[in-house]
Amino acid sequence: MSDLEPFAPIDALTAALAYDVVPAAQVVDGGPRTGLLELATVAGAEVGIWELTAGTARDIESDEVFVVIDGRGTLTLETDGGEQHIELSPGVVCRLTAGMTTRWVVPDRLRKVYILGAPGDAPS
Repeated sequence: MSDLEPFAPIDALTAALAYDVVPAAQVVDGGPRTGLLELATVAGAEVGIWELTAGTARDIESDEVFVVIDGRGTLTLETDGGEQHIELSPGVVCRLTAGMTTRWVVPDRLRKVYILGAPGDAPS
């Protein structure tokens, strides 16, 4: 985890991230990679920067609020009753809840700033 010092800004658009290959079981199309920079823990919640490179991947979500800061994509919520789609672009704010099954379709790259809920704060 990087320590975001009080009153010491980080440029979220250009910050260097550590990249990993998306596990094969989650890849739907292409060769997406994820980049991550954990910035701080505030009141028990993790704050960071996350990026997905071009491709399509599935995920099981945690409790999270995020703001897209760069790139575009489509986020699909997959349920037994069908699918719901959200078009992602800079400025879009979205909330995910633990256990949601999602599909991320990213043509080039998508970068977001996220806040993950504190452990034990999951809704009952």
